[in-house]
Amino acid sequence: MTAKREIQIGERTLSIEIGKVARQANGSSWVQYGGTVVLVAATATRTPKDLPFFPLTVEYREKAYASGKIPGGFFKREGRPSEKEIISARQIDRSIRPLFPDDYQNELQVYVNIISSDRENDADFLGLIGASAALAVSDIPFTTTIAGIRVGKLDGQLVVNPTFSQLDESTIDLVVAGSADSIVMVEGGARMASEEEMVEALEFAHGHIKQIIEVIEELKAECGQTKSEYTSVRPSEEFVTKVDQIARKGILAANKIADKQTRELAIDEIMEKVRTETEEEYPDEQRFVWDTTHDIQKGDMRTTLLETGVRVDGRQPEEIRQITSEVSLLPCTHGSAIFTRGQTQALAVVTLGTKQDEQKLDALEGESWKSYMLHYNFPSYSVGEVRRVFGPGRREIGHGALAERALRPIIPTEEYFPYTIRIVSDILESNGSSSMATVCAATLALMDTGVPIKEAVAGVAMGLVQDNGNSVILSDISGTEDHLGDMDFKVAGTRDGITSIQMDIKTSGVSRELLADALGKARVARLHILDAMESVLPKPRAELSENAPRIISIRISPSKIGEVIGPGGKIIRSIQETTGAKIDIDDDGLVTIASVEKDGCEQAFKMISSLVEEPEEGKLYEGIVQTVVKFGAFVEIMPGKDGLCHISELAEGRVERVEDVLREGDKVWVKCIGTDEGGKIRLSLKEAIREMGEEKA
Repeated sequence: MTAKREIQIGERTLSIEIGKVARQANGSSWVQYGGTVVLVAATATRTPKDLPFFPLTVEYREKAYASGKIPGGFFKREGRPSEKEIISARQIDRSIRPLFPDDYQNELQVYVNIISSDRENDADFLGLIGASAALAVSDIPFTTTIAGIRVGKLDGQLVVNPTFSQLDESTIDLVVAGSADSIVMVEGGARMASEEEMVEALEFAHGHIKQIIEVIEELKAECGQTKSEYTSVRPSEEFVTKVDQIARKGILAANKIADKQTRELAIDEIMEKVRTETEEEYPDEQRFVWDTTHDIQKGDMRTTLLETGVRVDGRQPEEIRQITSEVSLLPCTHGSAIFTRGQTQALAVVTLGTKQDEQKLDALEGESWKSYMLHYNFPSYSVGEVRRVFGPGRREIGHGALAERALRPIIPTEEYFPYTIRIVSDILESNGSSSMATVCAATLALMDTGVPIKEAVAGVAMGLVQDNGNSVILSDISGTEDHLGDMDFKVAGTRDGITSIQMDIKTSGVSRELLADALGKARVARLHILDAMESVLPKPRAELSENAPRIISIRISPSKIGEVIGPGGKIIRSIQETTGAKIDIDDDGLVTIASVEKDGCEQAFKMISSLVEEPEEGKLYEGIVQTVVKFGAFVEIMPGKDGLCHISELAEGRVERVEDVLREGDKVWVKCIGTDEGGKIRLSLKEAIREMGEEKA
């Protein structure tokens, strides 16, 4: 059975069609907005998997044909997903994962295909809408319908689903997912937005989300399947009772241990005791040992917090862990910093490069170049584990993008600071919010390098525990509180406002009041962290690191580019060989000169400036005599530019022969006294002598 609904959202029509394609999947949807189309298929296995986690996979793939492209490379096929595709997949995963039944363990795949792109409308929020619609009409036990929307702010006005070009000018860029009752996921950035602006934007988004949910519910009522029965994957009540008898007392004691590693070691010992004492009587339920002990730990942590206000590590709800920072640790890098907050530690290193180091991005909306990037690494030793080493996974990509977005508003423009900036964050130790520690460490490393950032940026992760109408908001959550709590709300920004935000909810959603309260407390925490950072390094260093390359930019007329390059590149090669500098010239006339040595950079700058400089009447020039003729001498005063010093301008008295004063190859000071009718430069040696004195000239 097929069904289709349309609704006007912003300036365009949103169309959702069910039953059109992919009919062998459990559920599918065809979503169109403008000329952008996504196809989403949701498929689940019939039997549960014996895994210690919910086996949900979200794939988000952009087809090159969607914007009329053929993939590059040797194979001419789409390859591994790009960072954009990974981040979009994570947004969908984080939105839907908490909404499945706790005991549902069937393997589930949500496949989002971007099959048409108008290069104006991003498909990420459409994938979220399509995923919700496909799951809603399927027989998969997904009962809370959600939708997604993008929000921007142009000229002080909130805009729904801004285009790519509008986002370039927008002061806010948020992707928001929510149910009919509340918001469940937020991802985005801003240019120093206030907490009030953020709450307003989230409310604005939620209003449009509810309209889309109504459309999906209509489609569900018309052609939705009956939700299937599934095998509940739960331990028996007898096993749960037995584990509780063995483990509760020890877990309650372990929950009072502030140190993460000591507490986890105590919990591991308790779980081993449970296995030993239950394996004979309950051999088929050993896979539930972790779940049942975890539930005891979670229940005790939450009850203690709600009743006493004391956290698992002994802190009060709004208390920030101890912060220490250090800069200039690595002698051979351009800039470095370590930021430690509690048991979370990030090492950030900044490297400055030239325009040749920019990253080329080939997206559906077109090609672009990226001169600022942040890469995040999370090695297994940071949490005391042993794992095989692979390339960056979805977690590393997502956390790196969050931190990169947080710093983007304070990175100087290319015109002002013509460097490619790469920041690498290596997490050395982790117990909660390593992405926000990355923001802090990266800010300090940028200042240590001497990058003239506009303001310092800090980040903090906020948590939430709520039960039976009671709720407690937590500042600077630890890993345990993230794992056992109801919310992970990361907020980064300067003293003036928010630059990046990410929220994940493990419940059905949070209210406006809780969001506003969390944002307010996040601001207090952020200011506290900024104070601690600025006590180590209050502002960027006045000079660039001595290890960093020196880069100077000069803008010349595009008509002069040929004069700098020379025939077959002869002149520019000569300058580079002479000075040791690298020179890049853009079509618009922007010349970028880079050199490890400051002197080489300045020498190349002078040489290029002289090439494009127009002789100025009345100015003195040091030149070389190129040719001597009967009526004067031709003197090169700039590379490729010479003028005639007439015999009458060689000296005060009469000169019989030019050779009596000048010979080819002589180095001499001359003064520009104008141009003739043909535009040729006129020079005077006697005027230079008058001005400088005979010995100097």
